[in-house]
Amino acid sequence: MRHAFLAAAAALAVTVSAPAQSQDLRAEVAADMPELLALYRHLHAHPELSGAEHETAAKLAGIARELGFAVTEGVGGTGVVAVMENGAGPVLMMRADMDGLPVTEQTGLDYASKVTAIAPQSGVETGVMHACGHDTHMTAWVGAARQLVERKDDWSGTLVMILQPAEETGEGAKAMIEDGLFTRFPMPTHAIAFHDAAAGPAGFIGLSSGYALANVDSVDITVRGVGGHGAYPNTTRDPIVIASRIVSTLQTIVARELDPQEPAVVTVGSFHAGAKHNIIPDEAELLLTVRSYSDETRAHLLGAIERIARAEAMAADVPADRMPIVTIREAEYTPSTYNSPALTQHAHDLFTRTFGTERVRMVPPVMGGEDFGRFYRENNDIESLIFWVGGQPLDKWQAAGGDPAKLPSLHSPFWAPDAEAVVATATEALTTLALDILGS
Repeated sequence: MRHAFLAAAAALAVTVSAPAQSQDLRAEVAADMPELLALYRHLHAHPELSGAEHETAAKLAGIARELGFAVTEGVGGTGVVAVMENGAGPVLMMRADMDGLPVTEQTGLDYASKVTAIAPQSGVETGVMHACGHDTHMTAWVGAARQLVERKDDWSGTLVMILQPAEETGEGAKAMIEDGLFTRFPMPTHAIAFHDAAAGPAGFIGLSSGYALANVDSVDITVRGVGGHGAYPNTTRDPIVIASRIVSTLQTIVARELDPQEPAVVTVGSFHAGAKHNIIPDEAELLLTVRSYSDETRAHLLGAIERIARAEAMAADVPADRMPIVTIREAEYTPSTYNSPALTQHAHDLFTRTFGTERVRMVPPVMGGEDFGRFYRENNDIESLIFWVGGQPLDKWQAAGGDPAKLPSLHSPFWAPDAEAVVATATEALTTLALDILGS
């Protein structure tokens, strides 16, 4: 995921005059950093693919038990739920995701991943890497849990700490919900999480109010024609030409069918057809990613894709029994993530007091996907927030003139965040927000 932080390179302040309570917390987080960074390096060196986070889950579940949480493993596959009841009050759910990506690491770090695995979707052996920063998420999750346990006298309520599998495939949150996350365990009044950001300098915090991340749909279009000899195209109904027209016409959905102020993306990421120079094939295959925020826009996009595919085939006089097949991969759908405006504004003000105005920004939403949004969708009464913590090392950010396009992005084999800055900032931010919610 990429995010545009609205922060100038000239404002790279990493220390501020914080309230006394915040200074105490910051000092204790700093004291924990050697152990937390050791954990981070272990997690980074031992990533596991989506749905296969067995060793990761077991290790972190053990840490949560040592801290005094009541821990349940195997929720929604490899998910972990750790509950601590501490009197009457709100129920706060804090989530971290665990899965790595099928990416061969090229960072050159001395703790770089050397793990390989068979990618389930492709069946191909691949390197595995925490190229999206989930290792920082888990480490800060542990850091915040430790701080909150040490401060049990400062809060009242129930803390539900969850470790979620399979965020990268969009399956993990759904699996945990279907396995009774909100029926077997306390229903949260609040849900919080963070994500590291490659498009922001290390230690900065970004918040988006309302929609923060997009609906993500994967759509397959099988364009069926009538194949034949390339020398006699008049005897065929060429699926390559039809598919090419579909690709072009799809771009008019966003450009001409939607309100210009309504964000949406329709991208054709794959076009496969044919096997020989002089043969017109029977079929062509298009693979699309489709992004939106509102469910109404999502429905319009998906309907328009099917309409355009069929209309272009009809215009080419394709037989009725050879119309395109449009497949929406519902199992891979990730719903948009919505940040509760009141909680977002409250967190912004709280973080500004804690970290200073130079390190906290309201930022625009992105078209990336994150299945954290499923928790709010399951129960709209939950106050929900996911925020960003910048990860680009400050020297590299400054050298690039604050241009993230010149730096490694998330999902890149070269992504190496300033882990110390990300983990320290996120641990302090998560703990501060949790204490504020549970202290009220």
